[in-house]
Amino acid sequence: MQVQAMLEIQEKQETLEIPEMHTLYERLGGVYGIAPVVDDFIDRIMVDPRLNANPLVDEAHHRVTAQGFKYLVTEMVCWATGGPQQYSGRSMRDSHHHLMISDPEWQAFIDDFQQTLDKFHVPEQEQGELKAIVESVKSDIVVSVNSL
Repeated sequence: MQVQAMLEIQEKQETLEIPEMHTLYERLGGVYGIAPVVDDFIDRIMVDPRLNANPLVDEAHHRVTAQGFKYLVTEMVCWATGGPQQYSGRSMRDSHHHLMISDPEWQAFIDDFQQTLDKFHVPEQEQGELKAIVESVKSDIVVSVNSL
């Protein structure tokens, strides 16, 4: 009797479908889902007058090509979300510290990010995970008033 019960339990466990956990990268559609979102976002921030009011940011936006910038950001997002890509760019601190980005400029950047996420109907859970990734580098990008 016990053997029969054990066999039934084992049989039920084998037929249970355990949901496969996918990385954020996979849930976003991989590089082909991420690249168009990055493309829109970079186009948005490159012309945002709230960001370009900072002459250092404006100059940086005109020093690099949008295509190169999009490549590196796509590479970084893919890597940060669990994809196979390796980010080949400079650190966030090395890339941004000299731009003297303020908290209001950061908030404009986040607003642009939200507009892009909304445009592409990125689900709430994935939005939360992406925002956490972005927020994790804020201290490397924003220059605090105390460090001036």
